[in-house]
Amino acid sequence: MVEFKAIVNDVKTGKSYNRTVSGHHANSLIGKNIGEIVDGIFVGLPGYKLKVTGGSDKNGTPMRADLPGPKRRKLLLSDGLGFRERYPGERKRVMVRGSAISAEIVQINLAIAEYGPRSIEESFAPAPAAEGAPAEKK
Repeated sequence: MVEFKAIVNDVKTGKSYNRTVSGHHANSLIGKNIGEIVDGIFVGLPGYKLKVTGGSDKNGTPMRADLPGPKRRKLLLSDGLGFRERYPGERKRVMVRGSAISAEIVQINLAIAEYGPRSIEESFAPAPAAEGAPAEKK
């Protein structure tokens, strides 16, 4: 079964929220590309529209929007996502992943494109503890 960590960025406040996505919601995200708009119901935000902005796989290899498909490739980079030059003009062959979400992806970065009726804090608030249950230790 596929499971993703979805990092949802609220562009108005600058805050990010972490949510685990699994099951049929995770399977619905497979095949989406960077830049596509997806429904917020996949991460528990009904009424919201989210834009896929990136992600990474289990090794931390970042996704690049300009590389089609889900495969990993070694590209000769001089600057940009996946490589930071140490001196002017440096180039290096670096492993990066394509722009399509696949089962090998672990983390998906999302930005809110359209806001829904409920606030994000309400949607991502932790469930209240049941009465009689021991309180969480700090």
